[in-house]
Amino acid sequence: MALIAILPLLIVPIIEIVLFIEVGGVIGLWPTLGAILATAVAGGLLLRHQGLSVLARMRQSLERGRLPVEEVFHGLCLFLAASFLLTPGFVTDSLGVLLLLPPVRRLLIGALLKRLVTRIWTAAPKPPGAGPGGVIDGEYTELGPKGEELPPPRADRSE
Repeated sequence: MALIAILPLLIVPIIEIVLFIEVGGVIGLWPTLGAILATAVAGGLLLRHQGLSVLARMRQSLERGRLPVEEVFHGLCLFLAASFLLTPGFVTDSLGVLLLLPPVRRLLIGALLKRLVTRIWTAAPKPPGAGPGGVIDGEYTELGPKGEELPPPRADRSE
């Protein structure tokens, strides 16, 4: 598990350095640096605009008494986008720009929720005595408003 976390930290900088060298060799040093700075500035401006929009939607959700789960996810994506855009490099800039696109964020949240629900559903412990599908066979007694036991419903109802 630790290798999975460390591997991107080792591979991404190597890829970025190779891309810097290749792009710098084609367009030159100063245009390459200008492109990196331009993506950082453009990303910062887009992030500010979209971040304020997400905050407004979050506030509206809270005012309606609804948990702003989707808005928090969008905010997290925007935070990651800002981190990627402020990190010099073409790969990280590309990831940052992708996370700024609302359709990409909606795809991500859909996939994440589907996986989360599936994982929770399959990992949920079954109650004792549960049959297939988690159905529990049991008996019950209906109680009236004052807690008194009500007579069982008649089976021969013909209405």
